[in-house]
Amino acid sequence: MKTNGVCYTHLQRKNQYEKEMKACIEQTVELLQRHTTNERKPGMLLGKIQSGKTRTFIGITGLAFDNGYDAVIVLTKGTKALAQQTYERLKEEYKTLSEADCVQVFDIMKIPTNLIAYELEQKLVFVVKKEIHNMKRLHDALLRYPQLKDRNVLIIDDEADYASLGFTKTQQETTEIKAIAGQIDELRKEVKNSAFLQVTATPYSLYLQPDELKVSETSPVFMPIKPAFTVLVPIPSTYIGSEYYFENEAVRKSLFVPIDERELMALKKPDRRRLKLEEVLTSKSIETLRRSVLSFLVGGVVRRLQQRKEGKTLEKYSFIIHTQQAKASHDWQENVVLTLKERLGQLAVDQPVALQQMLEKCYEEMETALESPPPKQDVVYEALFMLQKDYLLVTTVNSEKEMNQLLDEQGQLKLRAPLNIFIGGQILDRGITIRNLIGFYYGRNPRSFQQDTVLQHSRMFGYRSPQDLSVTKFYTTEEIYEVMEKIHDFDTGLRTAFEQGGQNQGVVFIEQDFSSRLIPCSPNKLLLSQTTTLKPLKRMLPIGFQTGYKTYIAKTVKDLDRRIKSKWIEKKPFLIDIEEAIDYVRLIKQTFDQQEGKQWDEDAFIASMSFLSRYTNSKHKGKVWCVVRSGRNMSRVRANGRVEDAPDTTANGNSELTVAKKLAQRIPVLILLRQNGREENGWRGCPFWWPVLVTPKNTKTVVFSRDLTKS
Repeated sequence: MKTNGVCYTHLQRKNQYEKEMKACIEQTVELLQRHTTNERKPGMLLGKIQSGKTRTFIGITGLAFDNGYDAVIVLTKGTKALAQQTYERLKEEYKTLSEADCVQVFDIMKIPTNLIAYELEQKLVFVVKKEIHNMKRLHDALLRYPQLKDRNVLIIDDEADYASLGFTKTQQETTEIKAIAGQIDELRKEVKNSAFLQVTATPYSLYLQPDELKVSETSPVFMPIKPAFTVLVPIPSTYIGSEYYFENEAVRKSLFVPIDERELMALKKPDRRRLKLEEVLTSKSIETLRRSVLSFLVGGVVRRLQQRKEGKTLEKYSFIIHTQQAKASHDWQENVVLTLKERLGQLAVDQPVALQQMLEKCYEEMETALESPPPKQDVVYEALFMLQKDYLLVTTVNSEKEMNQLLDEQGQLKLRAPLNIFIGGQILDRGITIRNLIGFYYGRNPRSFQQDTVLQHSRMFGYRSPQDLSVTKFYTTEEIYEVMEKIHDFDTGLRTAFEQGGQNQGVVFIEQDFSSRLIPCSPNKLLLSQTTTLKPLKRMLPIGFQTGYKTYIAKTVKDLDRRIKSKWIEKKPFLIDIEEAIDYVRLIKQTFDQQEGKQWDEDAFIASMSFLSRYTNSKHKGKVWCVVRSGRNMSRVRANGRVEDAPDTTANGNSELTVAKKLAQRIPVLILLRQNGREENGWRGCPFWWPVLVTPKNTKTVVFSRDLTKS
């Protein structure tokens, strides 16, 4: 393979590809040459959200041009903004070669109708939105210039999951997706020599669709459609992904700020029973929104003061409010935020001391996370100055036309002011780059979350400096945050399976039917808010629950005491049948209050435990290890206000979780912790049992889903 050609050399010089990136690009083109690829058996470039996939596939286009490919068709997600961003990016990358009449880049909707042979003999890039009219325009171009059909064409399907069957979609979405997929297939057939590369960060709908359904209750494994090959985009150390946000307790403490559900309702539409505009400075209905705007102001000021001290160019910063899709909601939210901005500006003039106290509180909340924090008084002074001089811009983005007007030369959202608040819905979805985001106010309904979009809605991932992260805040409801944690588990579990060859082995999907049996579950009916993902040594436990009153639960607790302690001989772990373990869990659930606290999905707990116990090659098949501890006095809520979620860990490291992880090799471990349940610790004054399930070390990726007919 030629690696010193004109196009690839130009892109390398322009982008300074790292060693790992060069290896990824060159491996992909080599595999494209070696394999026959099409939509049913594509080449796969698998990256992470906002991790450099576009940079990678542009490098692939250059190397492909140097190795026999004459044209590249880049299929983008179906928004004008993303198509324009991709077009501008490619045009900039190939600017020098375009001026030298070596490579030409076209937006398919603006392609000239009179291209001559001189132009058609150059290397060509067509940017095509995955939308019916764009696809038809491409088809027309192939008819107008038939010589294109005989040339070697590389088709790159960017954000490939959008045009593939996947998790549950609406009927309209399914119809549109099928139509576009059909057009892509027709395109491939029209071109005599083509290669097909799909680029995605959410490959589940591509990998997990069964080619032929062959499952049984004893083997609930779905064999996926296998890509011709898969190449992983290297992830630089500066990349910030879901691991950062959802696996670090210290980060959660400083970054995540919960929103009350009632606040989202107040921001959905005008309703003076919930919010009066004249009370935006004091109303508890929008307490978190008010705090988020002030924190964004303070965070942006902090970063600009740090840059000024270091003699650097002052950056502009952005903040997203993304809670509703309806334009009417965006208009109301813009009205609220503009009124809040106006009142804060007036407060800076009339009562600067009162505003100063509000700003100081925001500064103090982020100060401990800052390196070289600027003096508090400097931050407050600069924030007051920005409000008085109108340096904060509020913009609503909720239509294609508005989005295109807001894009800069690179196809990114233009930051016109030092501080920019963007209010919008679906149009702020993945693909559109928004620079220097340090605030996310997010409120989309988790019951409609889909794996291939939800984490990208929040726009949280990408290359972020540690200094920017130190002032970044993420505002959402507790429920949404927990769903996003669940989706993170799903994402990382499946990605690990893919990296270890899981795409060639199938992935286990199970659900529980009406009679509580385990049955296979088709992946294309999953809603991620209703799933539990199992991976090695994962913990499952009820969190945020409250016990029943002593009068109602004492008898059940006594029964559990007798049964468990009869097996707990010499205080050592013991084996029990899965049926008995299920009985314990069912009885424990009866001791929880069904009206107060977060409700525990014991069905998922039991189904997961049952699956892990029964589908194993261990000599203890059908058994569960049990680790018991008693005399515990864990509080229901920690000092920081968060509910307790680690009853199985201790500061000295010699915890029952440590014991369980050593035991959990091929079958699961059920940890049973007898809590004293004292009132001073937030409970109801009666002992109770707190269960924790630990999955085996050899667990393969498993996705459990409740029977959706019950929902």
